[in-house]
Parts: sequence; structure tokens; C-alpha cells
Amino acid sequence: MSPNGILSILEVNALPTEQFEWLFGNVIEHCPEAAGWVATKRPFLSTESLRNAFDDYLDKLKNHEKENVLIKHPDLAGKLAEGKLTTESQNEQKCAGLDEMTREEKQTLANLNAMYKEKFHFPFVICARENKVAAILSGIENRLNNSPETELEVGIQEVKKICRIRLLDVVWSDAR
Repeated sequence: MSPNGILSILEVNALPTEQFEWLFGNVIEHCPEAAGWVATKRPFLSTESLRNAFDDYLDKLKNHEKENVLIKHPDLAGKLAEGKLTTESQNEQKCAGLDEMTREEKQTLANLNAMYKEKFHFPFVICARENKVAAILSGIENRLNNSPETELEVGIQEVKKICRIRLLDVVWSDAR
């Protein structure tokens, strides 16, 4: 998870809006409107302030809008074999080892995903780059015990983690 960004925060601030929106359009999965909103908050003093702007975008959403953000995420390992994931999601799921699960693990995850979606009406979201298969299976099992309100917030916190990592794939870390 080393920050390997390709642009400095000064370069990010100088991007034309259209390029900014294209470059950051999927730091929140299938949510280019977030990049459009964040683009209007420039200039950023640091990578951290850019990250905070994406967090602010998510925090300002109404609950049904937060649910829509979560709905845009793929089922873990569900579309991996079908090749229908965004490049970012595909790489993240491979980092977690989801492409190397046993048949039993795949079936367990499929069953847990179905139970989760039935209860919460959105897919289970976890930052795959911070977890491996065992932690993901344990996480979904544990989070099935949450209330819908709690799980909505936990899911959005996981989206923020994913977003932060994706941002550092593009922008140099302030720690450089």
C-alpha cells in the first residue's frame, strides 16, 4: 500500500476541470459526480485536504444517496471471474486474494453476499487492499449482525478507505 502517486498536489490543482473529473472519476466506485463536486473545492493545500474533500462529499450525502454509493460497488468475487469489474476493483480484489479462493470459500462468500444484500439491500463493501480472504469472510459474517443504520455508516467508512488508497495511486503523499 505504498503511495506511488504520479502527480503533485500542485499539478492536481492546475488540471483543467474535465481532466480532474476524468482522473478522479472512479476514486469512489462509479461515482464521477464526486469528482465533479470535489473539483470545485480547489485549490487544495495538501493531499490530505484533497482526501478530506472526498470525505466531505460522502458525509454530506443523505442516507438514500449513501445507499446509492454502496449499490455501485460490485459483489466481492462475484464479477471477478466474469471480467466485469473496473480496473481498480479488479486489482483490489486480486490484492486480497479473492481470485485464488477455494471452491468452498467462493461458495461461502456467495452465500454471505446473498444474505447481506437481502438484509441491507446493497452489497458488502470492505477495503479489499487492507484485507485478505479470511478477514473478508469474517468481516461480512460479523457485519451481518449490524443494524441497517450502522451498516450504512460502516459501508461508507469502507468507501472512504478505498477512496484514500485510490487517491494515493494518483497523487503524491504529503509524506514524500
